[in-house]
Amino acid sequence: MPRHSQPRRGSLQFYPRKKARRILPRVNWDSIPKQEKGLKGFIGYKVGMKSAYVLDTTQNSLTKGKRIIIPITIIECPTIKILSVRFYKNGIVIKEILNDNLDKELKKKIKLPKQKKMGKLEDIKDYEDIRIIVYSQVKKTGIKKNPDIIEIGLSGSKEEKLQFVKDNLNKEISIKDVFKTGIIDIRGITKGKGFQGQVKRFGLSLKGHKNEKGVRSLGTGGSFNPGWVAFREPRAGQMGFFTRAVYNNKIVDVNSINEKDINPKGGFKHFGKIKTDYVLVFGSLQGSNKRQLIITSPLRGDKKQLKKSYELIELR
Repeated sequence: MPRHSQPRRGSLQFYPRKKARRILPRVNWDSIPKQEKGLKGFIGYKVGMKSAYVLDTTQNSLTKGKRIIIPITIIECPTIKILSVRFYKNGIVIKEILNDNLDKELKKKIKLPKQKKMGKLEDIKDYEDIRIIVYSQVKKTGIKKNPDIIEIGLSGSKEEKLQFVKDNLNKEISIKDVFKTGIIDIRGITKGKGFQGQVKRFGLSLKGHKNEKGVRSLGTGGSFNPGWVAFREPRAGQMGFFTRAVYNNKIVDVNSINEKDINPKGGFKHFGKIKTDYVLVFGSLQGSNKRQLIITSPLRGDKKQLKKSYELIELR
């Protein structure tokens, strides 16, 4: 029998396993397919997980018409506002126009260029794409005061994108205007777990208790000559706080706390009470409580997830 060797554990797809540089990850908006005209994404904040009583209305489901319990993740989504508009040509920003009516608090926290040199939207003619820089009005929640700022792509033709910017330049954009039903992708940072060994980090099996040089370590890291270790071999290091994307998450409900209050008596654990709009998503999501998440249109839809249909009854 040949000798069984297993020098590597863990997917190489996620290498290098090091801390994320940004709390809000970058998104390739060109790769996300076009939906209805408007925003392709939104900013949310993870509240936590609960169990929900729902009415299953999925076609051909074994539990159709019955009341079932499913796990859900709650995301609070305060309104966002446009900070600036970027015009692209050949993948390069050729002009950026700042919004004139910004919150006073925002002007104190970020360095802004002089308004006189920015120009107007109508002055830009030769461009290929439009994207907007938005900031979340997180001050409306009980999380923090400093807003999160990201770039978000738009759907539609150039004329439709420009018209969307003109219509919403000085308005508050709600999550209900962007996502209502269907599936979404979630991008964010996972929980950070610090420096961990090979067993916890890669799932190695423990060695026998009579082993002389430790139980929670590799049997061999390679040859003596040449004396080096391949990068594929499991080593101790950073675990968690990685950028990850969870695809095709089913939306159970999108609502406002003023219309349907889902807050428990003392608020949600490690979060508090929801004060703005929220999204209920089937299943679990990455990150700790209060973690910033980017909600986007699905990169590639899944038929099984699209077929699912639930009507929220109540949270447990």
